[in-house]
Amino acid sequence: MSRFDRDGYAVLPGVLTPDEVAELRAETLRICRGERGAVEGALPPVAGESAEDTVRGFLCVHYPHKLSALMLDTMRHPAIVGPLTDVIGPDIKSMQSMLFIKSEGKPGQAWHQDEMFIPTRDRSLTAAWLALDDATVDNGCLWVLPGSHRPGVIYPNREHEDARYDCTVESYDFPYGEEDAVPVEIAAGSVLLFNGYLLHKSLPNTGGRGLRRALVNHYMSAASLLPWAPPEPEQPMAQADFRDVVLVAGRDPYGYKGLTDIRTPRVRPDRSGGCDR
Repeated sequence: MSRFDRDGYAVLPGVLTPDEVAELRAETLRICRGERGAVEGALPPVAGESAEDTVRGFLCVHYPHKLSALMLDTMRHPAIVGPLTDVIGPDIKSMQSMLFIKSEGKPGQAWHQDEMFIPTRDRSLTAAWLALDDATVDNGCLWVLPGSHRPGVIYPNREHEDARYDCTVESYDFPYGEEDAVPVEIAAGSVLLFNGYLLHKSLPNTGGRGLRRALVNHYMSAASLLPWAPPEPEQPMAQADFRDVVLVAGRDPYGYKGLTDIRTPRVRPDRSGGCDR
């Protein structure tokens, strides 16, 4: 059994070069300044504001690949997609990108499973969490519960009032304790791959003045339908298939359906809602 199969996650060190990371950081600033197009919910840039303070005004931008050719190319990056074919299979599509910008004091996310939000038919959902800064315990790296993906259970969730976390609901009533949690500290340019059923969380950035930026893309088998939205009228739920996707490897068996452009780039507020639920 591979480590990914056993633990539900694996670290790919040094996937991107320092130059590639630097360009993604620069592109993050362009997105936050609105230079790549409108981001729903974003406040206009302040005249004379420093680059770092502009970026600090954001917690998360959803769907940056719809604004930026560079973010789209990174979603398709061979050094990321290659290992994904080992985990998922030869035919892979992506349905979501998220650009996290966690400056000091910004919240984390409570325990959750990605498959609770993005349901696949075959349990193939896999996240690629690309660090654009060194991710440490102090600045809010991910914590995981190794092996929690293996039962294949979606645990119940509830709203919470914990100020450490953003709007994401928290999973609960699972057979693991905080003592089982493992922090995943990775260097900038490295990627954390993890299964959609893996329980994971992040804590606030409690370090000094600094950023913990990360680009997170979600992938799944292109052979699986994606019931991420209600079915069309008269369509059985089992046939629901979200088609706002990007093919990143192999072939799309459902290509005959065409593609849609449904989701739009937007910001995720710190605590007032805005998660895809």
